[in-house]
Amino acid sequence: MPDPWIAFRNPNPQALLRLFCFPYAGGGASIYRTWGQDLPRQVEVCPVQLPGRENRMREKPIADMDELIDALLPALQPYMDMPFAFFGYSMGAGISHALARRLARQGRKLPSILLPAARRAPHMPVPDHIHHLPEEEFKQRLRELNGTPEEALQHEELMDLLSPILRADFQINDTYLSTEKPALDCALSAFGGLEDPRIDREAVQAWKEAARGTFKIRMLRGDHFFLNQSRRELLQGISEDLRRHLPIVF
Repeated sequence: MPDPWIAFRNPNPQALLRLFCFPYAGGGASIYRTWGQDLPRQVEVCPVQLPGRENRMREKPIADMDELIDALLPALQPYMDMPFAFFGYSMGAGISHALARRLARQGRKLPSILLPAARRAPHMPVPDHIHHLPEEEFKQRLRELNGTPEEALQHEELMDLLSPILRADFQINDTYLSTEKPALDCALSAFGGLEDPRIDREAVQAWKEAARGTFKIRMLRGDHFFLNQSRRELLQGISEDLRRHLPIVF
């Protein structure tokens, strides 16, 4: 049976490293479905599917970070039998950091590199929580983020279905804060959008405090969803970072 936590994975016998990809709020694993075509051939992409979306739509979404990591870690552990890396976008960046912190706390192997995108550093509180807003205000904030199609926002029945998932995801993102020390013993490359109205370069640069390894920052053209606007540049940057962390085979 297909693993519900890992969707669209194409097992790669040439793989030397697995890249786990965590979605933004409301997003599903299909975001990363084609990434394997644009990354180094030695990388196996593992898109993470959270409860409540796509093929897991019937499951209740999880709104608490600790509860999510409790479920996520044993599900992903069997795939961590080779070097691996974490990429997370917006909410997914917080999830990838929380998962790495849990691995560190338990003395387990860490990712070779963390690749957070479109989120402020984990020790910086999210200043404007939106998960609790009344429905119309909530929809307006989704518009401002530019990640939900207007047709969906105006479709009442669809929003009745999507709103609980989005609110659960934003609760995870809004409330995640980590000041745990020491910093993670791994490399980290952070990505941000040059026109992102809420997460500026300083907030992206602050990820440097989250890990003790080499650090790199890339600011790409686009707003909070530069994932769509600068997809090619984002994948090029990820590829460069992953190549530096591929195991050397003799």
